Amino acid sequence: MAPLLLIAAGGTGGHMFPAQALAEAMVARGWRVKLSTDARGARYTGGFPKEVVVQQVASATFARGGILAKVAVPFRIAGGVLGALLGMSRDKPAVVVGFGGYPSIPALAAATMLRLPRMIHEQNGVLGRVNRIFAPRVMAVACGTWPTNLPEGVTGIHTGNPVRASVLERAGAGYIAPGDYPMSLVVIGGSQGARILSDVVPAAVALLPEALRANLRVAHQARAEDVARVDAAYTQAGIHADVQPFFDDIPRRLSEAQLVISRSGASSVADISVIGRPAVFIPYAAATGDHQTANARGLVGADAAILIPESALDAESLSAQMAAVFENPQAAQAMARNALGLGRADATDRLVDLVTSLTERAHP
Repeated sequence: MAPLLLIAAGGTGGHMFPAQALAEAMVARGWRVKLSTDARGARYTGGFPKEVVVQQVASATFARGGILAKVAVPFRIAGGVLGALLGMSRDKPAVVVGFGGYPSIPALAAATMLRLPRMIHEQNGVLGRVNRIFAPRVMAVACGTWPTNLPEGVTGIHTGNPVRASVLERAGAGYIAPGDYPMSLVVIGGSQGARILSDVVPAAVALLPEALRANLRVAHQARAEDVARVDAAYTQAGIHADVQPFFDDIPRRLSEAQLVISRSGASSVADISVIGRPAVFIPYAAATGDHQTANARGLVGADAAILIPESALDAESLSAQMAAVFENPQAAQAMARNALGLGRADATDRLVDLVTSLTERAHP
């Protein structure tokens, strides 16, 4: 029987997209793959290969709910760990890989108890809570962002952040520098959209010179409750905009963009750099350990992106930065080239090599 890879990932796109990339690669290599996640994570499984078996586990977080919900968290997690132990006794994984988030606790805890080969992948420049707990207890810590702030005594391996096959298909796509012709601006705020971008970006676009606005086409990902007002703001500014809660063709849109305005979640940064596009990053100020600022640091330092802290974001400053890119095609071209230079299109292959090396060490 083919070896089994058990992937454990939390319920956000930031955790699930790299997990999907690894699942795609391992299925292609003939492995069996199971995904352990919760109900939130299950929403992102539509893009996983059909061969992947999805197992929903009992999990919870201390970050949401009232006092009673928080009291129940350890019991729910314990139930998930017990379920994982039973599952692994029936079908023993060759390797367990955690991508972070509370739903990864049951599988990683069970693998630790059973002393199975196990590793984690951290997407951000600062370890998440769950990965920080397991980093000293696994056999390898793969880092998507470099450098990554690691606990004392833990050594990381820089693999980069795996991107989905649909992103790799657009890797290094030719960049058309801004000019006097239709141009595309893509606005993404993570898997759930970002209210502050919905508040500020349409107003910033409205402040651009008329000649620029006449050529501009906008694709803006906004929360469902914000779509109507964002669409109205663009219409009032005379801008052709496609405003949706979720785009399922982000790789295509990125490849056609002259500029991207985005949060600096790890997956977004990876996608933008692998395709190679100029970007303005607005890190999420409340991110744990300010990890989104850490995620953007490499591209900003390489003159591939502009960073505006939330505290300094307003329509005027953002509009000025957008104009600086749109009105300077050579600088925009250099930004795209620099972004591509930092892209890790082989991140999935590096992660696959780690997975197979753990298997070989356990079964020489």
